[in-house]
Amino acid sequence: MSDPSSADRPKAKSVRPLASLLPFLKPYRSVLAWAMVALLLASGSMLALPVALKHLVDRGMSAGDADTIDIYFITFLGVAVLFGAFAAMRFYLVTWLGERVVADIRAAVYRNIVRMDPQFFEVTRTGEVLSRLTTDTTLVQSISGVGISIALRSTINLAGSIVMMGVTNLKLLGLILIAMPTVIVPVIALGRKLRKLSRSSQDRIADTSGLAGETLNAIQTVQAFTLEDLNVRRYDQAVEASFDIAVVRTRVRAWLTALSTTLVVAAITLVLWFGAHQVLADKMSGGELVQFLLFAVYAGVAAASLSEMWSEVQRAAGAMERLVELHHATPAILSPAVPQALPAVTPGAAAGRVRFEGVRFHYPSRPETPALDDFTLDIAPGETVAFVGPSGAGKSTTFQLLLRFYDPQHGRVLLDGIDIASADLHAVRSRIGLVPQDTVLFGASARENIRYGRPDASDAEVEAAAQAAAADEFIRALPEGYDSFLGERGLRLSGGQRQRIAIARAILRNPPLLLLDEATSALDAESERVVQEALEQLMRTRTTIIIAHRLATVLKADRIVVMDQGRIVASGTHADLIASNPLYARLAALQFNDRGTALL
Repeated sequence: MSDPSSADRPKAKSVRPLASLLPFLKPYRSVLAWAMVALLLASGSMLALPVALKHLVDRGMSAGDADTIDIYFITFLGVAVLFGAFAAMRFYLVTWLGERVVADIRAAVYRNIVRMDPQFFEVTRTGEVLSRLTTDTTLVQSISGVGISIALRSTINLAGSIVMMGVTNLKLLGLILIAMPTVIVPVIALGRKLRKLSRSSQDRIADTSGLAGETLNAIQTVQAFTLEDLNVRRYDQAVEASFDIAVVRTRVRAWLTALSTTLVVAAITLVLWFGAHQVLADKMSGGELVQFLLFAVYAGVAAASLSEMWSEVQRAAGAMERLVELHHATPAILSPAVPQALPAVTPGAAAGRVRFEGVRFHYPSRPETPALDDFTLDIAPGETVAFVGPSGAGKSTTFQLLLRFYDPQHGRVLLDGIDIASADLHAVRSRIGLVPQDTVLFGASARENIRYGRPDASDAEVEAAAQAAAADEFIRALPEGYDSFLGERGLRLSGGQRQRIAIARAILRNPPLLLLDEATSALDAESERVVQEALEQLMRTRTTIIIAHRLATVLKADRIVVMDQGRIVASGTHADLIASNPLYARLAALQFNDRGTALL
């Protein structure tokens, strides 16, 4: 998928993107039907008011009888009450419908976004996605509920008023029909310009959201490097760009409103002038002129409302187009239509055989540099293998491919003898437990953060996993224990505490294949010893792959694989590699002879 934030993305050329609302409206056909009934009844009551007023003027007033006048006034009031009741019913139903549809759209877009692969997020800023889920859906809400109601009501009132004006006086109607093109043509012309400006305005708003989200997510880095002023200037520039486009859009919309209102009022004035002369010539009654006047006002208000709504429709169409892009975005990594089943895992037995078979892979952003080059490796079930090597050697890429965040350009990755590209994506990932170097915690309680490893786990299982990860003591010391809120991204905890939560999450998942990306790097010596013992217990009946930046953590691995520039350059035990591989010997010397602080 191309970058949705790019300046040259296609613009909405029509309101056709709003057709994408139909699948979201379909489940609520009955609500829509009742809203239409209320709308028709309200419009019918409204169109009956001028007729009631005509009879009041021509018959009630001319009768000169108070009782007769009272009857007509009561009738007129009754019609008004019906109009109010049906209008209220319509408003409630269409407002409910708009809220419901927008909620469904947000859920559907989010449901698709969370399934997108890393390639999508390489070119799409998170802030822009959030802008679409909030600002754009708000615009769609304005048209999917009340907006549709206003448009339909105005259309019905306009059509009904025109018909009733024809019934009242064809000559006056003829004058209005002649004047109509002078109103419609300018509205359409300005509406097209407004549509383009609306889409551009939403793009700029998304840019500001993306910039703000990016900065706030890295606020400590921004402040550490004293970049506050730089980022404020960048944000100010983005806000000003958004404001400038919004001003132009508002100016065009103001001209559209002023022009359409002026032309409508001018047309009605011309018609009324002619009608007044008709009354003076006794060619129509005063009641008929009043009736025609009200219908003309109805028509004018309806036409002005439709012109106003047209600008909202243009904005909503642009917003819906942007939402449809996200809703229809397809990840590059998908499960096959007919996935191959992975072998069943027998409880207690070693599982998780892994094979990299002639893998060659480069990241889409770096097509000229292979991250893995002719990478072949067999890992037996229950074996613990450590990957070591300098930064950029391709160690983390092996995890990216095993989790199938990417597919290799050449070769295969097999899990328990099955090519993971031919297996169900979720089935593959459900067999893998990951403890990343950069721990990710969510804005939830400690209990819920651990339970992410297995959402159906009981409280007792969660607490047992925390105990195994040496996390139970500090969790219970929190103000509300396991139910304590950890803050956004777990900022209420230290780095070592966050890492122990992540380890507990992996222990709770209890997967056949465990991936440890320097899982104890943020722990103090005592905690590292305790957690290492827990990990050793966990690793006994499962395959474990460790990415090691500190060689002290891999001395007990069954096999150490030395990587450099995407290739395997040596493999063996620590003692064997010290004696036979210069690269490993140099890395070991740097760490064990230089206070063990060098990063690889």
